[in-house]
Amino acid sequence: MSTYVDIHVIQSLPPSCINRDDSGSPKSAVYGSVRRLRVSSQSWKRAVRLYFKNHLNTSNLGTRTKHLAQIIATQIGEIDSGLSETALTLAIKAINAAADKNKKIIAVDNKGNFKKESTPLFFASPEQVRRTAELVVTSQQTGKRLSKKEVQQTLSAQSGIDIALFGRMVASTPVLNVDAACQVAHAISTHAAENEYDFFTAVDDEKSRSEEEDAGAGMMGTVEFSSATMYRYATVNLDMLVENLGDGDAALRALEVFIKGFCLSMPTGKQNTFANRTVPETVVVSVREDQPVSLVGAFEKPIPQDADHGYVDRSVESLVRYSSTIEENYGLRPLASLVVALQDSEAVSSVGERVSFADLPGRVRDIVAPRVPGQERA
Repeated sequence: MSTYVDIHVIQSLPPSCINRDDSGSPKSAVYGSVRRLRVSSQSWKRAVRLYFKNHLNTSNLGTRTKHLAQIIATQIGEIDSGLSETALTLAIKAINAAADKNKKIIAVDNKGNFKKESTPLFFASPEQVRRTAELVVTSQQTGKRLSKKEVQQTLSAQSGIDIALFGRMVASTPVLNVDAACQVAHAISTHAAENEYDFFTAVDDEKSRSEEEDAGAGMMGTVEFSSATMYRYATVNLDMLVENLGDGDAALRALEVFIKGFCLSMPTGKQNTFANRTVPETVVVSVREDQPVSLVGAFEKPIPQDADHGYVDRSVESLVRYSSTIEENYGLRPLASLVVALQDSEAVSSVGERVSFADLPGRVRDIVAPRVPGQERA
């Protein structure tokens, strides 16, 4: 049976604006008839990818870029300096050789020149770049024409951890698509949340102090912000992660680093203004073999305002009650649940085994490893 790892997070955000819409306002959504603060899944996945870059060897990570041809061209030149002048043209032709008939992955004009503005982002791992470059060099040295299948194989070889988790879509060449092993929900506040405005001024340090000159500020403006207790959710299909990476041990390592990254990352919007670097108040990780289960329904009825108690404790209590209700009425009981919490309470203790955050990824690995082919005795 499939193995799913669900991660539920209750996290308090102080005044902040970590994810903005096209007008600069904090993103929001209506849920349960009230407006909530929202942080998009794309925003938090980007934050997780940045966490990976700061904590993992870059050889294990992909790059999402419109400049794939230039990156491969650089590698071609490093392998064979005699091809440096034509490397970009060769790289573009090689990548486009993988595309379906009459389609292109890398946009070019009528003369075959690269058109960045029309080229979609392509998610590629260092191994895919290296193998494609080597294939081009070998083709030039032997005079053998590149085949569509060969290039598709090199561009599909050994995905990075982030590609395996978050997937890849290549509209022009579906065979290069990678199904995401991880799903991330839009984070929403557990209660009604309204945006506020910070009026600010900035002083011109070099401004003359003469009486004739305007004594006002050098500039002024407003920044929109909000604060809330958030519910965040992600789920990982471990079997798909193993398939994407082609190695059970690599999948387990990826799961561990994702748990850390999802819990500790923070989108970077307006961080210098608000310094909103909090950590989760409560983390619940559930290992399942039936299906992923989001507990967002615990907050369809928003947590009411209560100046004496705040939102965190009552959000955790609502999460635990809803989890119990799901289990009792649907029989969807996890194989195991682990809990990290900053506060002691009966509610927290009832939902799973208490562990420290430092031990959490390793404990999850111990639970799921016997379900991964080749790891039964690990």
